[in-house]
Amino acid sequence: MAGKEFKIIVIGTSAGGMQALTKLLAKLSDDLNAAILVVQHLSVDSSVKFLVDRLGQHTRLTCKVAGNGDAIEAGTLYMAPADKQMLIKGSELLVVRGPRENQFRPAIDPLFRSAAAYHGHNTIGVILTGYMSDGVIGMESIKRSGGTTVVQHPDDAEHAALPQNVMRQVTTDYIVSLDEMGELLRELSQQPASDSITVPADIWKEAQIAERVMTNSNMTSIEDLEATGKKSSYSCPECGGGLWEFTQPGTVPRFRCHTGHAYTQDSLLLGMSNALEETLWVAMRTLEERRNILLHMSTNEADKGNRRWATMQEDRAEEMKVHIERLRELLTKTALADDEHMGEAS
Repeated sequence: MAGKEFKIIVIGTSAGGMQALTKLLAKLSDDLNAAILVVQHLSVDSSVKFLVDRLGQHTRLTCKVAGNGDAIEAGTLYMAPADKQMLIKGSELLVVRGPRENQFRPAIDPLFRSAAAYHGHNTIGVILTGYMSDGVIGMESIKRSGGTTVVQHPDDAEHAALPQNVMRQVTTDYIVSLDEMGELLRELSQQPASDSITVPADIWKEAQIAERVMTNSNMTSIEDLEATGKKSSYSCPECGGGLWEFTQPGTVPRFRCHTGHAYTQDSLLLGMSNALEETLWVAMRTLEERRNILLHMSTNEADKGNRRWATMQEDRAEEMKVHIERLRELLTKTALADDEHMGEAS
């Protein structure tokens, strides 16, 4: 196992991440006794090779796009490709197009959780600038498995929401600026790695569930979910399946469906909001189409001299207009509420 010889540093970041990563790498020493694995939230069409080459200009560490089956080596930075999840399996990487977690692919939590499961206290988790809460569960997994947690100071982050969300829900070992983080990671990497790995059973089980889903492209069995979590009253916003809650006493609530989608409470709420908004837009479009048909029918009846029927269809169309305006107002208020929530989070 790689963790017997050197440390595993996992870094998660979102908005503003590339600038933060380049600044951090410039501060890292060449004798870093660790492998670095990075998840940066990316759009599907992102050129990760371009991003990796950019990172390589700021460090002498080897920087590469992670590939499935790559051996994890010290002195190397691996960046998750766009639209794929990156996990650790022992001393190798799993890089596959698995289900989204927290609505992201690549997502931070799967990498961090797998690092905790396989490398325990030889893992160093790092959260940089970003939005939302992807990374909270992963950092908690590292902390509970005896690893070290490091968060970019919110005042130093371009987008403070992600660091703040982690600090709010997970006991963090170090909260530092990027200028301080490079030396801190060097010092942590020089601490002796251990052969003894003790990981809480629920973290190991959930890591194994995610790994099976990623590698076999199969849905999680209901038996697996029931053995680890409890059935909730919620539905998955992405596939509509039932959600199981994976929460031990004193831990951050999280949810998983049998197709492999997983959520924190915050990301589940956002997913529900997005699904609701989509439903409202479909409803409004359908009402507008009905109104247009009614107006067309009214015109046809008027052309035939059937004023009574034409008026009836016109009245129905006006009724549709009232419903459309109500939906439009609701959508506007929902959007404003989401903007306010994002503002509070950041």
